[in-house]
Amino acid sequence: MGMFPRSAFGQTVFLVAALLLINQIVSYITVSFYVVKPTIEQVNLILSKQVKTVFIEWEEGVEVSKEASEKFFEITGIEVMTQRQAMREGLAETREYSMLSRSMSEQLNGSARVRISQTDPLVYWVEAPQAPGYWVRVPLTGLQENNLEFLTFYLSSIGFLSVLGGWLFARHLNRPLKALQQAAVKVGVGDFSTKLEEQGSTEVIEVTRAFNQMSRGIAALENDRRLLMAGVSHDLRTPLTRIRLATEMMSDDEDYLREGIIHDIEDMNAIIDQFIEYLRHHKREELALEDLNAIVNEVVEAEQKHHRQISFTENPSISNVPVSTVAIKRVVTNMIENAIRYSDGDIEVETRMSSNKKFAMVVVNDQGPGIPESELETVFEPFKQGDAARGSEGSGLGLAIIKRIVDMHGGRVQLLNRPEGGLSAQIYLPL
Repeated sequence: MGMFPRSAFGQTVFLVAALLLINQIVSYITVSFYVVKPTIEQVNLILSKQVKTVFIEWEEGVEVSKEASEKFFEITGIEVMTQRQAMREGLAETREYSMLSRSMSEQLNGSARVRISQTDPLVYWVEAPQAPGYWVRVPLTGLQENNLEFLTFYLSSIGFLSVLGGWLFARHLNRPLKALQQAAVKVGVGDFSTKLEEQGSTEVIEVTRAFNQMSRGIAALENDRRLLMAGVSHDLRTPLTRIRLATEMMSDDEDYLREGIIHDIEDMNAIIDQFIEYLRHHKREELALEDLNAIVNEVVEAEQKHHRQISFTENPSISNVPVSTVAIKRVVTNMIENAIRYSDGDIEVETRMSSNKKFAMVVVNDQGPGIPESELETVFEPFKQGDAARGSEGSGLGLAIIKRIVDMHGGRVQLLNRPEGGLSAQIYLPL
């Protein structure tokens, strides 16, 4: 069923069109066999009797007066011509009809040929078995060939108008569903501003009402969560600051203890910063066309402070990409810092164009232990770190922040274990 549409709108139009097509075919066949064909056969029967009358005096033992014969031809307009005369009168421009020829042959008890010229009036040509080589010319006033083809035109027009009406009707039914789908996409990236109008059929109105209620509930939960986490983060910094101050006042003989406390405080502050960073990217931001190579290069230059070999290879074919500069800087920073944290060798950063030319890519390759294949998807969950392969430092929000920001851009994130060893972190940003 490769030709069958997948959308509800396409399926509705397809089914309506299929039913109408079947109806038109059945109607055409029915009318053709029970109306048109009997009518044509009746006309052919009448004409065959006229042709028999023309050749009645050719039959043995039958005599017709010359006056009666001339009167018949004058009234009916029928003429008998030789092949040459018929060709001069338009026989060459006629079209032969095999069905009429067979019917005429049955009526005249022999092999007959029927041709019709598309003139005004319509002219019926018959070569009768009683006189091979002679053609009987019968003008048919009041009967045009397009009258016989009007049925086809009528059924085609009705079919087209019916399909058009079905398409408009399906479009009308599908409009609320399309709006619902677009609103759901926005909610998926954190935009709860859309309120759908409750319109359409009863079922669609109920679904729309439930969606609006769900959207409001999610927005309220998101606001409560951000407020709670921001409050917790703020309240944690106050005792941490006091602890830091008290630690700084410790005596010199307690330096070993002071350094450990200060290190722990800095780690806690970094974790709190990541919490705030994760909550900050809860909804879609306005995107602008920016030079992706310049953004990545700026981050790479800033990360050289770690005194690690970080190389950057840019793709010049990538020009402006619709991104949020601050958010993408955070993504690339997290990718590089993850590579620094979980590997010891050189780090390679590069920009690429995807194979289908629809995405710009940022790739960070390290030479660390990688991640077990079974955990490649789950590490994007908040607080999931892939402990078995890559240690347990940090808050476990680095990859979750990356995924949330890239999702906000309509892109995707991919982690691959490199055959030569190490992990390749790749993000795809739509062009």
